[in-house]
Amino acid sequence: MLSWSWHQRMPPQCAALPLVVKSLSGCRAVPPGRTSQDNRGERGPLSKPGERRHQPRKGVSYVGDGKDDQMAVFVVDQHHQPLMPCSEKRARLLLARRRAVVHRRVPFVIRLKDRELEQSQVQPVALKLDPGSQTTGMALARVQETPEGEVHHALHLAELAHRAEEIRQRLRKRAVYRRRRRQANLRYRAPRFLNRRRPPGWLAPSVRSRIGNVLTWATRYQRWAPLVRLDVERVKFDTQWLQDPEITGVQYQRGELAGWEVRLYVLEKFGRQCAYCGRTQTAFELDHIWPRSRGGSDRVSNLALSCHECNTTKGSQTASEFGHPQVEARARQPLKDAAAMNASRYALCEALGRLGLPMGTWSGGRTRWNRDRFGLGKTHAHDALCVGDLAGVRRGEGLTLRIEATGRGSHCRTNVDDSGFPRGCLTRHKRIRGFATGDLVRAQVPAHLKTAGVHVGRVAVQASGSFRVGKADGINAKYCKLLQRADGYGYGQR
Repeated sequence: MLSWSWHQRMPPQCAALPLVVKSLSGCRAVPPGRTSQDNRGERGPLSKPGERRHQPRKGVSYVGDGKDDQMAVFVVDQHHQPLMPCSEKRARLLLARRRAVVHRRVPFVIRLKDRELEQSQVQPVALKLDPGSQTTGMALARVQETPEGEVHHALHLAELAHRAEEIRQRLRKRAVYRRRRRQANLRYRAPRFLNRRRPPGWLAPSVRSRIGNVLTWATRYQRWAPLVRLDVERVKFDTQWLQDPEITGVQYQRGELAGWEVRLYVLEKFGRQCAYCGRTQTAFELDHIWPRSRGGSDRVSNLALSCHECNTTKGSQTASEFGHPQVEARARQPLKDAAAMNASRYALCEALGRLGLPMGTWSGGRTRWNRDRFGLGKTHAHDALCVGDLAGVRRGEGLTLRIEATGRGSHCRTNVDDSGFPRGCLTRHKRIRGFATGDLVRAQVPAHLKTAGVHVGRVAVQASGSFRVGKADGINAKYCKLLQRADGYGYGQR
């Protein structure tokens, strides 16, 4: 069972040594003057002799001097077992001396050719997660024990952008296409009526996508870093309090429609007249102030009374775009983000439990308290770094990896225009001359061509063999070299 404290499977930890990072079971600790604190997988005097790191005080956030606090490079041994991440300088030296090879481009991972896990010392690394509806913050931190408590040194920070809205739009388009095929008596999938069954614990596809993204990256980090535990922020949103901060007691049981029916409530709310033109004594319709096609909900606060002419003219515009901002001001903000987090918070923890790592779950209030007392700015990555019971954090000066879920393509091969009419189709095979859309490539084009130069980026393939690499279009496939296969995610830095 998950609780707000440490998971019961948390292995016993040995006592912390003075000026020495706590080591895992079966691994001996090495004094800080011998090796770099962020590089226990590689021996060698990376720091000056006699140099010591100061012990952080309670409630203090330390930012490095820019020398030892770069974004760490992941390291695996010759059998693909994770070692401690190293600095960018150390990675360049290992590659130049041919002691390592590039294992992955983004995030950058190197593989040592002359080292095994048994020959290296590793330190405890925690994966910290701050799940969000649109963006999830992730942080890998080296755990250091001090008399005041744990101090977490950031090794890697990332922000994962989800594609829940894109999934919702694609499902809506699929439903429209199928409905049109049925009505036009074309090839269609047989409709299902009362035979639909949702298994226990069913979640919407957009919510499952969020959980799948977080689980995918947690699994990847487990392959690239010696993780010993997970710290997850499991927050619950009070949706009624978000609408009315003064709500208490029995008022939770009395919603906006207490004693009313929907249509009668909307009639009385707008005085039995059109909210846009003011007409009375006509047939009224229920209009969505924020259209459903643009993410609006069926909540009663999003409904307005409208005549047929205004409802038709308004179309897919919002009330403000239609020229009536006072009507939109009466509608409450949608709570789809809060609802998605409430629906997925337990399912996410259950999915992460498959990794077999001890897990601690924490409240959002503690995360905010830690961030305020450590003096860190409000970002998703900083929120992830501040999850848990901490005495201090070391942010470093490395960049934050920006990860965006893009998907691996579409099952639909027919391209349509804005009106839904077909305008072409995709190729039957995704790979053209060994490349697929989304692959990371490096193109070196000769000087006599229009696109001369070196171009590195994602490729968009065409059947003719003329590709687009980044922003450069019209590059022949013979000039492209594959760097990394598409994995369903796009990458950047911030």
